[in-house]
Formats: sequence, structure tokens, C-alpha cells
Amino acid sequence: MDIKELYKLYQQHPCITTDSRDCPKDSIFLALKGSSFNGNDYAVSALEKGCSYAIIDEEPRELEKLGKLGELGKLILVDDCLQTYKDLAREHRRQFDIPVIGITGTNGKTTTKELIRAVLSECYNVMATEGNFNNDVGVPKTLFRLNEEHDIAVVEMGASHPGDIKTLVETAEPTCGLITNVGRAHLLGFGSFEGVCKTKGELYDFFRAHECPVFINRDNEHLMKMTDGLADIYYYGQSDNTDILIHGEVISCAPFLKFRWREQDHDAGYTSEWMEVQTHLIGAYNLDNMLAAITIGYVNNIPFEQINHALENYVPSNNRSQMTVTEHNHLVVDAYNANPTSMKAAIDNFKLMEVSPKMVIIGKMGELGDVSEEEHQKVVDMLADARFDKVWLVGDEYAATNRSALTAHLFHDVEEVKAAIANEQPQGYYILIKGSNSNKLFELPNLL
Repeated sequence: MDIKELYKLYQQHPCITTDSRDCPKDSIFLALKGSSFNGNDYAVSALEKGCSYAIIDEEPRELEKLGKLGELGKLILVDDCLQTYKDLAREHRRQFDIPVIGITGTNGKTTTKELIRAVLSECYNVMATEGNFNNDVGVPKTLFRLNEEHDIAVVEMGASHPGDIKTLVETAEPTCGLITNVGRAHLLGFGSFEGVCKTKGELYDFFRAHECPVFINRDNEHLMKMTDGLADIYYYGQSDNTDILIHGEVISCAPFLKFRWREQDHDAGYTSEWMEVQTHLIGAYNLDNMLAAITIGYVNNIPFEQINHALENYVPSNNRSQMTVTEHNHLVVDAYNANPTSMKAAIDNFKLMEVSPKMVIIGKMGELGDVSEEEHQKVVDMLADARFDKVWLVGDEYAATNRSALTAHLFHDVEEVKAAIANEQPQGYYILIKGSNSNKLFELPNLL
């Protein structure tokens, strides 16, 4: 059965499930494989629970049982279930002639996606990636949510190995988009910073081939080196470059980001008046994310007042750049992910915040390969320079660092941190909590 015939079957049963525990009546079960499971083993069970068909790429368990029931025709054998899932999702995406905005980057892509969603939702019905469903399973899952009511889609794409973005853009077929930035992350998978740039740049490669508009941070030297051959570029940034369409400046971070922005077109001989925006986000580094959302909103004809309304009312809720006020402390929670670039941004910003006293709980950074020791030493050096009132380091990676210039408590894991919190009961602090998701530092706010 080719993909178009399979899509016709999907149109008759417009619900695909990849979880045998969730099998709505008349849905289609698609057998994916993971490191600890094989969906083919659950295909017959999915049919028994109500699925009309099961797409498989290996012989399932209990095949004889299905044969005795005369229902072998409910099994659809393909070469590769994951590839079929992506092909079906692309076929579904092609049914909708709407803008599809593709987003990738080392840092800030989820926050930027949420800001873009907020701005565009002022005037349009927007379908956007939920949570972090941004991989080769999450992107198809996102695309299948598209329906006739949607005006615009915003699709986030993540990567940890060369070729990942190429695969995802060929599935989502975005009509425009951006790379937030490129940094030293997932080096174990990419092999080098150059590998990161090449993989993230696969989004630009798609846009070159299809002459799609691109939104670029004019101040990011790494992105600017990747722009050759792009047909239609909208620049945003904080510098004085005359080709910037949307220009912005930080006003304050005390502790929430307040900034101003304006539209400028030097060729037309005008610059709009400054507009101020008070946000609910922590961190001057979020200005670039704000400017990206403003630029995309501007190009999609969102009135200035409504752009500002969306940004002022956006409140993060995903452990990214959040300020949480507890009975005893003020917490800056950024515990979803960490790499050298985002770690530096978080520490630098916390250093600049005009609050006191300051405490940091800093977790390890994962997937850095041969440069792990070097990058964790840089974190220690930054913390020593910042001179925070209290420093807690979480993870054995910090045990190998030179901490002679830094007074810090070292913890093996989050459980040891929990015990220390119970014992010391820190009160009256502004506390930065920053680390990779694997540290589980997101478990700490309720204890502080």
C-alpha cells in the first residue's frame, strides 16, 4: 500500500495512536520501536482494544490468535513504521495551504515558539508544537493536529545528531522560519560545534532550495555566516545595523525583562516611535526571542498594540525563565535544559539582577563528550567571578574542577540537595536553579 492509499485509509479513520494503552475506537495503531519496547508486540492487543487497523513492520505477537478470528486483514505491513509515520504526516500537512513556521536552535526555541504562538494568536487560529514534541516522533504527532480551522502552524524542531533537522524539515515542509542561535550542545552526538552549525543550518538549506522567507538575528555572527543564498531575509536585533527591520533594547531586568522596540526602514527614510513592553520573563537574553516573535508578528500583519499585548501577557509555565515566589524565597527556575551557551546566559543575567542576597543551585550539563570537563570548569570560573552569596553545585562533573577560587557546596545528585534544603532551610534568597533536565532540579521549587 503506497502512502497516498494509506492516507486515504487515515481519512476514513482520522486518529493515529502509537500507544497501545490508548486505543480509541476506529483509530489506527502504528507500531513504533524504542530503546526498551517494540510496538509490533502490541499490535494485536491494540486491535482488540478498538483500533480498526495496525501498521506494523515486523510480525507481531499473537498472530495466530488474530488469524483464528479472521482479522489478519487489519494488519498493514510496511518497510519502516517510523518512516511511514513521517510520510503520512507530510501527506496530511500538504492538505493545508497555510503558513508553516519552522523553528530550531540550540537555545530558546521553545520560548520563542511560545512567544510567536502568543503574538499570532492575537489575529489567527494557531496550531503550535505542544511541550517539547520536536523530534522525529513529536513533529509528525504535531502535524496530525492540523485541521481546517487553523490559519498558521508553528512547528518546533530539535536535533541531537547530524541530519536530524533535514529529516524534520522534509516532514514538516515549513514555508518560513528561523534558527534562534547555535551553541555548544549535544556535542556527543554532533561531534563538534561545526557539526551543530551544519545540522541546524539544514533548515536554511531547505529554505534556500524552496526560496522561503527567513527571520535572522542580525547580531548573531554564527547565523550571519550561514546566510549565503537565502532569498528573502527579515533581520531583527539590538545593534545599529541599518538593514534591521525590528530593533530592540533592554530597559531593565529588575527582575523581569523590560524592553523597548521599534520598526525601522532606512531605505524608506523612517523609524517608528519606541514602544515599551514589560514582560513576565527573567533574563535579558530573552530579548532576542521577543524580537523574533515581534518580527514574525509584524510580517504577518499583527497590529503593534496587539503584539505588545501578547508579549506583556505571556507567562512562562515550563521551567524556562520563570520567577516563582514561595513563602521563603524568590526562585528563578530554568531547570529544563542546560548547555554552555544557556548556562553562561543564565549566570550572567542573574549576576546583573539588582537583588540580594543571591544563591545558585547549578546542575551538570549533559552530552558534551570530550569537552565536558573544560565546559564545567568554565561554569565554576564564571561563578567565582560572579561572587554569589551561596553556591551549590550538583553533579559529579564538578568534582573534577578546580574550585580554589569558589566557595561552594558539592552534591552528588538532587536527593542530596533535598536533604541539604531540609537541614539548612534557606530563607530570604533570590535563587537561580539551572541545570539539564536529567538533574531533576525541577523537583526543588516546592521545597524552597
